[in-house]
Amino acid sequence: MALCLLALSLATAAAAQGKGPASIKGKILDDTGKPALDVMVRAAKTGEAQILETRTTDKGEWEIKGMTPGQWNFEFAKAGFDPQRMEVKIAERGNPPIEMKLTRSTAPAVDPNVEIQEELKKAMGLAQAGKNADARKVIDDVLVKYPAAFRLNAFIATTYQEEKNFDKAIEHVKIVVDKEPADIDMKLFLAELMTAKGDKEGAQKILDSIDMTQVKDATMFINQAISAINAGRADDAVALLDKLATQFPTRPDIIYYRARAKIVGKKMVEAKADLEKFVSMAPPDARELPDAKKLLEQLKDVK
Repeated sequence: MALCLLALSLATAAAAQGKGPASIKGKILDDTGKPALDVMVRAAKTGEAQILETRTTDKGEWEIKGMTPGQWNFEFAKAGFDPQRMEVKIAERGNPPIEMKLTRSTAPAVDPNVEIQEELKKAMGLAQAGKNADARKVIDDVLVKYPAAFRLNAFIATTYQEEKNFDKAIEHVKIVVDKEPADIDMKLFLAELMTAKGDKEGAQKILDSIDMTQVKDATMFINQAISAINAGRADDAVALLDKLATQFPTRPDIIYYRARAKIVGKKMVEAKADLEKFVSMAPPDARELPDAKKLLEQLKDVK
């Protein structure tokens, strides 16, 4: 059954690729002795978050490449069959093939979304109680059983973020981004984590790769513009804020920060025009409003 609730999908590549020198292949038969087509083969190295996965061909064959030597946990799963798990020690070369049979399941079909949501609710409760490690264990178990629910890695990332373990948080968000590179929210989350870690250059590269027309929340980009203003890069800030102003025409704080950027760039006439526009559209409780009025007073004679 498809995991529709979480909008999950997997590629059916003939072979999974990683970054190491080792590889392993195998063949899977069903309980009638025929090749088992489209079996999910998933491998995770002990102690690491990276997951390599592939599916069997119409001959029941599979191969995973790019593995690093060490202990790996394998899972073999197909709807209607009992999943099989095993631990395999992978050498740099010469790994013997894995041959196995799947047994048809006699258990009644269960909607995985129901179980996933129940376990996620449990994990969220643990996280709210400050038990982040226990929350991660719940989700790790779900991912072993339902590898297609890879988006749950984003939840794991939030628990590491809470602990300020940004390296681990980034590692888990990258799993989602690598599988769904068009997910803007996940890219923004990754950029936020990288900024918190202090990797501003890496965060900048991610933000630069995002199609601004697809952005629903301007906050991260406004923060990026503020950083450029503080660094004296007025032109960069103005260029970014121009794009944001087009995408978010009713958001007055964008106009305010563009005025600040133009002041840094010594474009006082344009800055004054932006400040006047900001004051005309900002709500009475806008936190930037007092400063904008003060700046306008200072620029009142600018023509």
